[in-house]
This record gives sequence, C-alpha cells and structure tokens, in this order.
Amino acid sequence: MKLDRYDLKILEILSRDGRITKSKLAEAINLSVSPCWERVRRLEKAGIIEGYAARINAEVLVKQTPVWVQIELKAHNAESFARFEALVHATPEVTECVAVGGGVDYLIKFETESIDAYQRLMDAWLTGEAGIERYFTYIVTKTVKRPAPGFSPVDVA
Repeated sequence: MKLDRYDLKILEILSRDGRITKSKLAEAINLSVSPCWERVRRLEKAGIIEGYAARINAEVLVKQTPVWVQIELKAHNAESFARFEALVHATPEVTECVAVGGGVDYLIKFETESIDAYQRLMDAWLTGEAGIERYFTYIVTKTVKRPAPGFSPVDVA
C-alpha cells in the first residue's frame, strides 16, 4: 500500500491522539471529513492501524522498580532460544526484551515491586529451565528519555 502525505499525517496525529474527533482530524490534515475518514478506514483495513489504546501510567497505580538485564544463554540453538523466549512471554514482569548480537543474547527490562522481587524472579529462572549461562543486572537510577508516543513519517523512511 502506497502512503501519501495525508496518510502519513493521519498516522502521526492518531498515534498521539487516538481520541481526536473526525472533524478535528480532517481539519488538521486539511481535508473534508468524508475523505479523511475514508483514509482512516482504509488504513485500518490494511492493518496499518491495528487499534486504539490508552497509555496507562503504571507508576501512578503501583511503584515499579525497573531493572535491565543482559543475558547470555548456555546453548545457541533454535530450541534454546524458543524455550527462553517462551519464558519471557510467560513472565509479566518482563516489559521489554530484544535479542541482540555482540557478546550477549538478550537485553531484558524487568519491572518489579522491588529489587528483592526481581532477584527472586531471576533465582527462579536460574534454577528452572531457562538455560542461562550468565547474566548482568543493571539497576535503573534515573530515566533520561522515555519512548514518546506517536508516529513520525521518519519511521517509514
């Protein structure tokens, strides 16, 4: 699907404010309501817009302690990666996980109620079937930059 400047602007605006009214969205991209809304529906139908959600500030509800961890697995084969990644998906305290190259296998962000809770979780992983060779824990002391909500046309360049 080829996106033009109107489509990109729609995506940028909706990613910041999914609750914007049809008329305000149309006004912001300088189209009338009907053609603007047809574009939104086309983007939804194509799967480019997957849905709309509220961003919840979890820190207001429950104070969380973020911890970043580098993990290296004992074995480097498809079965070991699949087993470990299944564990990651089954662990709600894991809020981000990426596989990386360059000496470690994964970078993981845990968010737990305390450092002790994180360590108990990691101990369970170490005694279980996670297949961890070694890990390094990094306690977050300050958040310098948080991912901003929104879409930028640069994202598709």
